[in-house]
Amino acid sequence: MSKHSHWAKIKRKKEVADKERGQMFSKVLRMISVAAKRGGDPETNASLRLAIEKAREFNMPKETIERAVKKGSGGLEGGILEEVLYEAYGPGKIAILIESITDNKNRAFNEIKKILERYNGKLVTPGSVKWMFERKGCLTADCKPSTRAELGAGLVPHRNEVSGAGLQIEDFKNKEKLELVAIEAGAEDIRWSNDVLEIYTKVEDLENVKRNLEDKEVKIESASLDWVAKE
Repeated sequence: MSKHSHWAKIKRKKEVADKERGQMFSKVLRMISVAAKRGGDPETNASLRLAIEKAREFNMPKETIERAVKKGSGGLEGGILEEVLYEAYGPGKIAILIESITDNKNRAFNEIKKILERYNGKLVTPGSVKWMFERKGCLTADCKPSTRAELGAGLVPHRNEVSGAGLQIEDFKNKEKLELVAIEAGAEDIRWSNDVLEIYTKVEDLENVKRNLEDKEVKIESASLDWVAKE
């Protein structure tokens, strides 16, 4: 009975993980298709390049990625996906920008409206809150210090042995030195969220800053184009 119960728990966990993986695959595929509408060459389309990188992080098959690119750039038939930006106020009059990828704008509008109303929020007319934000490139670097146990077990490199494995705070001795590396790489602004360094760039500089940081062996956890609240 105990073995059966243990197997059932493992099975449920696997089902949940598979479902989440499937949902993430669908989301990333939509991102690729929408980005590809602006051009199917990732070398000249930063949004497409970032979406493909995200797909590779989830070990998405190359054929699946290529099919999504062809679909977005008009090479394959299928439902037309559109990128829609909604403006809203949330609880406490918090300004919100909502990016949506959908094949049915009316359905997306109604679903978002219902969710906002459930939490005392509301959609507003275009231009009402967008002026409070600006488009930025955003990079994140996880700089959580490794534990002595991890170092002893060889799970992470010791100081000055950081080839491709991610640059820890302890490798630079302090956060200030890592901030300097980000600034020298071309960052416009930097912010800390616990042990995650958020690095902001101009949209057109995102790829260069990312490459400069990786050359310094800083492991980039994510790269995206985001709407960032103005100071």
